[in-house]
Order: sequence, then C-alpha cells, then structure tokens
Amino acid sequence: MWVFHFYQQATAVSYQQQKKYYISRLSFGITPQQIATINTQSLEDYIQAQLNPSSIPESSKLTTQLAKFDTIEQQSLNLFKTFQQYNNQLEENSTATLSLEAKQQLRDKRNQHKSKIIRQARQAHIIRAIASNRQLQEVMTNFWLNHFNVFAAKKIVAFWLADYENDLRDRALGNFRDLLAVTAHHPAMLVYLDNNLNTNPNRIRKQGNAKGINENYARELMELHTLGVDGGYTQQDVTNLARIFTGWGVDIRGNYGDANNFRFFKRLHDPTDKIFLGQTIISSGMAEGEQALDILANHPATARFISYKLAQYFVADTPPKTLVDKLTKTFLASQGNIKTVLETLFHSSEFNDPNYYKAKFKTPFQYLVSIVRASNIKNPELKKIEWMLNQLAMPIFGCEAPNGYQNTESAWLNPDAMLRRVSYATNIARGALSNQQPLDFTTLQTTLGNDLTAQTQQTIADSHPNLKAALILGSPEMMYR
Repeated sequence: MWVFHFYQQATAVSYQQQKKYYISRLSFGITPQQIATINTQSLEDYIQAQLNPSSIPESSKLTTQLAKFDTIEQQSLNLFKTFQQYNNQLEENSTATLSLEAKQQLRDKRNQHKSKIIRQARQAHIIRAIASNRQLQEVMTNFWLNHFNVFAAKKIVAFWLADYENDLRDRALGNFRDLLAVTAHHPAMLVYLDNNLNTNPNRIRKQGNAKGINENYARELMELHTLGVDGGYTQQDVTNLARIFTGWGVDIRGNYGDANNFRFFKRLHDPTDKIFLGQTIISSGMAEGEQALDILANHPATARFISYKLAQYFVADTPPKTLVDKLTKTFLASQGNIKTVLETLFHSSEFNDPNYYKAKFKTPFQYLVSIVRASNIKNPELKKIEWMLNQLAMPIFGCEAPNGYQNTESAWLNPDAMLRRVSYATNIARGALSNQQPLDFTTLQTTLGNDLTAQTQQTIADSHPNLKAALILGSPEMMYR
C-alpha cells in the first residue's frame, strides 16, 4: 500500500504546472479536455472566466443530465404537499378502512417519494460538480452548502434541498450579506436549526409545537455562520438574537409566505427592544432580524472568520496569517464581496507559493469527483458514487452536525479510509462507474502523468498493465490537490 505523506515541491514550477495547479484548486479536478486546451488560454483569462461564471456557456451534457431529475425544479411546497397527502390518507384510514397491506403500500409510496427527492438532489449535486463548465461556481456552492449546512433527514428539510442549493449557487460568488439573507429566510435552515419553533416567550397562548425561545439558530448563526466561536459575543447576545428572530418561520400551507415559503409570524414575535452586540435594536418586527444580519455581515470578526475558512479551503489546513489578513482587509473594504475576496486570494503570493502546491488533502467528495473528471467517464453511475460517499463517511446532505464536514487532512486521512479509497480506485479503474468498461490508462497518463513523482511513475512502469490505471487513481498524488 502507498505511504501517504506530503511531498515537497520544487522551488520553481513551469507556467503549465502553475495552470494545472490553479485548475486543481478552482475546480473539482483537471480533465483531458483541459489538458488539450491548457495552452490556448492565459492563466489570467482562466481565472477571470471562472470568477464570472455567466460568461461561460454551460455544458449541454450537464443540461441533458439534469433534465432527467424531475423533482429538482419542482416547487418545494408541492413536493411536501404530495408527501403530506400520503400522511393524510393514512390518518383518515387509520380505523381499519384500509387493509394492512394497503396501508403499507401507502407508507411505501410516501417514503419512496421522499427518498427520490433526496436522491435526485444528491445526484444533481454530484453531476454538476463533475460536468459543469462553471467549476469555481460549483466549488463555491459546495463550500457554502457546507458552511451553511443543513441535514436532509431533519423533519421536512428534504423537500427544500434542491431549492436551497440553487439559491446558494446563484449567490456563491456574490455578496456575503445576500448569502446570509438566503439562509436566514429559507425553510431548510429554519427547520434544521429549529427557528420555526422560536416564539415570544411571553405569549400566553402557544402555537403548535412552538414553546418559547429556541436559541439553536441564533447560536449557530454567530458561532458557525458569521463571527466564529471566538467572535466576542456573550450568552446574552445569543438569547437576544434568538428573541430578534422570534416569528421567523415557514408557511407550509402556502397561503402567506414568499416564493420559498418563508413567513414572518408577527403574532409570535417578541415585540420588545433588544441589545445585540452592544447596539440597540428598536422593536420593529421583521426589520429587527434584517438589522441583526447587517451587523453580523459587516462585523470584523465575520470578515476574519470567513477569510480564514476560504484560505483554509483553497491554500492550506493552517493558512498563513499574512493571507488571512489580506483577505480580511478585502472583505471589509468590499463589504463582503466574495468574488473580490477570491480575486485577492488567487493573486496572492501565498496562493502562488510552490510550498502549498499539493498541500490540500482531498475530501472523499473531491477525491471521487476528481477521479471521474480525470478519467473522462462519460456517464458515471451516480448511485455508486453516492454509495461510495456513504462508505467514506461523507454522504451529501448527510452531515447531522451544523458545522458541516471538515476539509482538513486530519479529518480524512486514516488507515481505514485509505484502504477504502484504494479499493474504490481499483474498482473504478476496472469499470465500476463506467458500465464495467475499464479505464484507459493512456488518457490518465496524459492527464495526470506529469503530476506524479518519479517514485510513483517508476512503480507504475514496473507494474502489470491491468494495474496501471488503478495505481494512478490510488496514488498519493491523486489524494492531494
């Protein structure tokens, strides 16, 4: 088995190597097509195109594949209502009107409906990462989905998954305040972190399951979404922010909410004035929450926290302080413009330091998607990729904890995980994702060969021809980006 370790890069790299490095960080992995065209576009043109995804024609292959998923463009509320109809039929016939077999059939249809919605949301996410020409937009969509994590199995979250992802994708390279707005108003987040149960504690009559203050969303909004755990807030700030967001809920009947079924329930809101992070929030209903989001989005601690996470994602598990400082300054000066912050990052001396080349260990998702891209698998078997991600402990929309999946080497590099990766690399090389058609070693060699160390290249050269593709896909170099 390979010995996994970070290997030192040369102090100087060629312009072509630099391009491949940028592709490896701004995308989910290099493809044979990119190798063929790597000299036809300048590095700066590539960066600018990826920072402006609307300038890039989308892949017709992706459009065709997404059209096969009949739930991801449906209105979330309609998906939920279909599910609820099955529940209603079961309740109406709970007194022996239906046979036990008929009731079980209803339960199966209900559960299959929900499972299909989750499965299609997951597979759409996978195929976008593999096939989209707007790779940086997909990378950042994946980044924000993890930053603003929701869990598919929590109550009714599943029905709003595709809508939630699409809203984040539309703003992935936009303004951070807009991303906060999307998540703060979205049923997927409000239900996942229980803000739909967060109500005025002084209200005598309770509404359904709403039993007063629920601090879950307020706490994670500060700790995980904006300020960070060391962001300088107190428990009183958590409580007051929860009071500010009382009444922010979901209109599951579809009568009064917005397009995403968000609704502000004025009667459930705490109407008193609040003090939040040292600022007075005058009682003004829903506007209180918007003011709190403004405060959080423009806070220096938020700028540093988001800058650190971006530097960690794109450069190194422990990013250089100089880079975090640069990004923080840009974040504040641009009022949270993510595109501007990334432009600073990609042009920084730290990002271009050869010591950080191949310094980021791929998550299971990044690893499997990069294999498919490098191997040029035309119609990958998405169900098998889903299964592999489950076995590698990274199911899409499957992280129950609100902090999402880690993107550091220590989280994913362990003996069991490496055995699984090498096993899957071998199976994929033999055709596990390509309708049992073995992968073409020549294509992989052309795409990835120059990235392999002399030791790895010699190991491959000395091996049986049937093992060469598997050895490339399971190599230490393939595990890093």
